Order: sequence, then structure tokens, then C-alpha cells
Amino acid sequence: MGCETVPPGAERGPHGTIAYDVLIDASAPGARIQASGEDVGNTPVHLKIFGDPDGTFHDFGSPYYVIRALPLTTNQFAQVRFFGTGQWFGPEDRIPRQIYFDMNSKTEVYPPNGPPVYGYPYYGPPVYYGPPWPPCYLGPEFRFNVGPGCYHHRRW
Repeated sequence: MGCETVPPGAERGPHGTIAYDVLIDASAPGARIQASGEDVGNTPVHLKIFGDPDGTFHDFGSPYYVIRALPLTTNQFAQVRFFGTGQWFGPEDRIPRQIYFDMNSKTEVYPPNGPPVYGYPYYGPPVYYGPPWPPCYLGPEFRFNVGPGCYHHRRW
């Protein structure tokens, strides 16, 4: 007999995962739900999430599993929930049994660590050129190629 890591009777998924049923509901019935960029239906909806046998989200290549609810009318707000998958020692969240979206409240639309950062926030702009070398100006110069990889250099 070998070890059984998946509970008996559970639906098996890819990479040793098992299926979890999550009920998603919203304050406005009929809100469109997207899970990791794919449209899964309108609320209330049951979403099948493949997670680890210990009840946490599995890392399928993304640091977060994103569930988004899109509003029905103009006075409602888009709602987003981020769940950590444990990628690169990041947070690993448990899979909830139920998710409720309040479409009338404004929420943060970025992952928990903030919006994506573009540019050079910690080290300043890149340095392409160092100080002039040699430190003093020696006048004009003339160069001409003699052969492959060789050149003659003469200062006036």
C-alpha cells in the first residue's frame, strides 16, 4: 500500500490538486464573474477551483488567483479579490467556501503589495556614462584602421 495524498472521493485535478466548490454571490444578482481572466458566469455561480490537498490555492504560474466581479450599472464598482498561491515564498491563502461581493462599495484594484512599479524606484535612474576619461582634454585626435582589429592612433 502506498501513501494517499488526495482524500477518497475527491475530484482529482492537474499536478496532484483536488477540486473545491466555491459559491460566489454579489449584492447585485447577475453580476458577471471572471476568475483568472476567464468568464465563469453571472452571480450566483458555483466555481470549481483546483487547489492543494491542504486547502490552499495551487501555484499554476501566477502569484495570485484573481476573482473579479463586474458591475451591472454605472453607480456600482468593479470588485476584485486576490488570493496568494505561494509562488516564490509569497503568501498562500486558503480556498474559501463562499465569496460575497458588495457591488456598492469601492475596493482596491491592485494586489496586496500595491500597484505594479515601472522604472527605477530604489536605485535611481540607470547610469550609462561614468566620469570623463581621461580627466583632462588632450585635444583632437585622428584614427585610421590598419587591419582587422588594429588601428593607429595619433594625437595632434
